[in-house]
Amino acid sequence: QVINEWPGFPAGVKFAPTDAELLEHLAEKCGIGSSKPHMFIDEFIPTLEGDNGICYSHPENLPGAKKDGSCVHFFHRTMNAYATGHRKRRKIQRGEDTSISESVRWHKTGRTKVVVENGAKKGCKKIMVLYRSSKGRGSKPDKAGWTMHQFHLGTEEDETSGEYVVSRIFYQESKMNGKNNDETSEIQGSDTVVAGVMHPRTPNPNPPNPQRHNDLADDTITSDSSGQVWLHFLYLFF
Repeated sequence: QVINEWPGFPAGVKFAPTDAELLEHLAEKCGIGSSKPHMFIDEFIPTLEGDNGICYSHPENLPGAKKDGSCVHFFHRTMNAYATGHRKRRKIQRGEDTSISESVRWHKTGRTKVVVENGAKKGCKKIMVLYRSSKGRGSKPDKAGWTMHQFHLGTEEDETSGEYVVSRIFYQESKMNGKNNDETSEIQGSDTVVAGVMHPRTPNPNPPNPQRHNDLADDTITSDSSGQVWLHFLYLFF
């Protein structure tokens, strides 16, 4: 049967998959296992190929990208920057995009994390931040406000060149308090992301009871008075 034009969801319904769910969509995209991609997945995670890829367009020019805090998701292939070595291409090529007037590059921040669900390793996650630098400025690059969470299958730290990955891209204003916004809702230094699991802090049932100042004073007085009694007894005995 021919499916009519997809009407979309009503206002207020958002596509907000977890890290593990994104990796499931990626596995289906790559044809791993017997599962097939969802029939409407292209409406929510479009595929960017060739000159329309992540490193060929500024994120603000990607389809559906907005500066309102919402996320967009894309399937795309990663490529090595050079014929030799494993360094990935992350510099945005100007090409026909005349809106790019400065050097713009994705920089990886933090360590690659393993995404775990129900004890099984689903894949890996990298967090990258977009930096910009103008020619001749002579100063270090500054953040452009765009963040990308890139996911790949397997447990190796680096993805394989030419294979599909899935990325979540969003815009976030820089904070003035000096704190990094690179890893939104992530724990710095953690190597593992446990999907869908929260670990609340359990209160200590036996908290320490520090000795109060009055108690210390009472102990001192007791010790001094007992010493005086013993000295008086010894004086009478001898």
